[in-house]
Amino acid sequence: MTGFVLARTVTYASLFIGLLLVFLPSRLLSWSGVARPAVLGAAQAAGMLVAAVGAVVALWCVFAFALIGKGTPAPFDPPRRLVIAGPYRFVRNPMYLGAVTALFGVALFYESAIVAAYAVGFLLVCHVFVLAYEEPTLRRLFGSDYDAYRRRVHRWVPGRSGIRGNA
Repeated sequence: MTGFVLARTVTYASLFIGLLLVFLPSRLLSWSGVARPAVLGAAQAAGMLVAAVGAVVALWCVFAFALIGKGTPAPFDPPRRLVIAGPYRFVRNPMYLGAVTALFGVALFYESAIVAAYAVGFLLVCHVFVLAYEEPTLRRLFGSDYDAYRRRVHRWVPGRSGIRGNA
């Protein structure tokens, strides 16, 4: 069963990553006339590092959904168990944060304001999706377990300080 769940997870994640984090940003770069830098400088090195960190976080989340939650990140094939381990110990939406971090890494690499704006827009869409769909669905599916998790772990900012974002 785990192999099948993992195959579904990799398929859905590849489609999501391919479309929203590779194809659309590459189209934005092309449409805006931004080309790959001829010389790799500090911005490109930092961009690669930031993008890699974001990708690792997002992939960690994808595999946590498959291995712990026995489901996928896709809303139509969600985890069967509430995932509160791995990166979900620190913040409730680490997959989106990983994806946005990767996008900001791409923006930094290309020194592209349009990709940075896309990353901000992506985060805003994620926030609305979390509020309108994910949180009510998780409450319905996992009840008091989700409520307890929600009280312990912040939506976007890890730790006790900062913006709780739990409302």
